[in-house]
Order: sequence, then structure tokens, then C-alpha cells
Amino acid sequence: MKNILLLLILAIMSNCTNNAQNSKKELTPEEKRIIINKGTEAPFTGKYNKFNKKGVYVCKQCGNPLYESSDKFSSGCGWPSFDDEIKGAVKRIPDVDGIRTEIVCAKCNGHLGHVFLNEGYTEKNIRHCVNSISIEFIPAEENHEVAIFAGGCFWGVEYLMEKQEGVISIKSGYIGGTVKNPTYEIVCSSKSGYAEAVEIIFDSTLSNFETLAKLFFEIHDPTQLNRQGPDIGNQYRSEIFYTNPQQKEIAIKLIKILKEKGYNITTKVTPATEFYKAEDYHQDYYSRKGTQPYCHKYTKRF
Repeated sequence: MKNILLLLILAIMSNCTNNAQNSKKELTPEEKRIIINKGTEAPFTGKYNKFNKKGVYVCKQCGNPLYESSDKFSSGCGWPSFDDEIKGAVKRIPDVDGIRTEIVCAKCNGHLGHVFLNEGYTEKNIRHCVNSISIEFIPAEENHEVAIFAGGCFWGVEYLMEKQEGVISIKSGYIGGTVKNPTYEIVCSSKSGYAEAVEIIFDSTLSNFETLAKLFFEIHDPTQLNRQGPDIGNQYRSEIFYTNPQQKEIAIKLIKILKEKGYNITTKVTPATEFYKAEDYHQDYYSRKGTQPYCHKYTKRF
């Protein structure tokens, strides 16, 4: 459950922050110098340089969620450093110096800092060097809930589940095995015990686990055992990894309903263990490729 708690940091705003997203905040002279006029704060002076709480960093000017705290790392450069951004939140622009790449908020174009590649700080090999004054920290909210589903190749499950209202973020990964830090090759051996799965963080004020679980049962074939379409192996099994007792009850209830309708359900209901994020090339696979899932489609069952 360690990774689940670590990921409960996502970008949903309180009502006041949501309102701020609809109009730009009035900035102080120093904020204008950096955010509007593309200045830089002195190194080691920003309040978020050595700051490690769980939550999300949003644009100071418009409230747009930019970075998850799980992607923040210490680079020693004197400014907050991140090796990933929330999807679609940050734009890259060639800097006027002709050398660097500027990063700005995709919503309001407020200046954040610069992005650097191939420095070797993290596995992702990227560093967003951000001015503390350009961002604001929002602590993890109590209305964030985690749901974990395995239903065949995680590419298709991710693609169809991420479109559901209330989903804040979704990651493809591995769960249910025994090997530490599994790789795709290990999981594909069908000997590790891991299932390809997606970890969804959603806003429980906009959606709920039952809605997501129903959709899960309708975007894959829960009657297939250890396979999904042409993909065969126990890593492609149908399984719900519940993160609280209420999710377990709902999953069992939905399976009972489907069985009463005549479906021979093979879906397992299992307590969640540690979830490992899959390699970067597995994330947002179909969205990046511009193609459609080959073994997942919507079929109404409820």
C-alpha cells in the first residue's frame, strides 16, 4: 500500500482553487517579474526548494495543476526539480537565448522555468527547473480514492478508463506478484505472478468506485480466464485489487449481478499489494500512437 499512499497526491483543487482557474490571480511585483516577465528567483531561496510534502503543485497565476509531488526530486541546483509533469499541463518554448528550453503553464502561459535533458539525475533523465514563486502547493485531498483493475493488456484498459469523469490520473503497471521492481520482460514470462493493471486515482465527489468498476466489467471480457482476446497468460487475467473494504463489497456485488445475468465471471477480487508503475513507453500508449485498442471495446452489461 506504500505506493498507493504515495500516489494520493493528485491534482484536484478545492473550490477556491477551482475558481482561481477561471481567472488569473493578481500578482505581486516580484511574482510579475518572474511569471510575466520571465525572471528567475535567486537559487536556494525559494520555499519549495527543500520541500517534500505529499500533494500537487499548481500554477501560482491560474491554479492549473502542474506537478505531482511524487515526481519531485533533489537535484542540488537550488530550485525545485521535477522529472515529469501532469499530462498536458506544461508547454515547452525555445528560450530567447537560443540555447535553453523555457517551460510555461499550458493554461495561462505563466513562466515556470526551464527544462533540461540527459543530466542523469533520475531514470527519466529530465529535469524541470522551476521557480518556487511560479507555483503553489496544494496538499493531498481526502476525496482522492485509488482503484486498481487488471483486465488484459493495460494499454486498452488505461485508454478506455481514463475518459471517465472524475478520473484524475491513471498509470499502467504491475501488481499481484512477488518479485521486487518487476520489469515488463519478467511479467511477460507468466511466472512472476504479476498482472498487467491500471492504478486510477479519482475524485470521489465526481465519481465513485462502483461507477468505475461497472465500466471495467464493460470494457473487457470478464468471462475469459487468464487471457483477453489474443493475449494469453496469467498476466492478462481479470482481477480487481481493492484498496478498502467498501471496494471489496462493491466488486463482489457486481460479480453476483453479472452471474445472475448468466455470465461465467472469472474476475478475482483481491486485496491490493504494492503497485509498480510500468516503463514509460507503456504509459498513454494508445493516445500517443493515435490508434485504438485491439482487444478492448465497450459492451453494455449492466
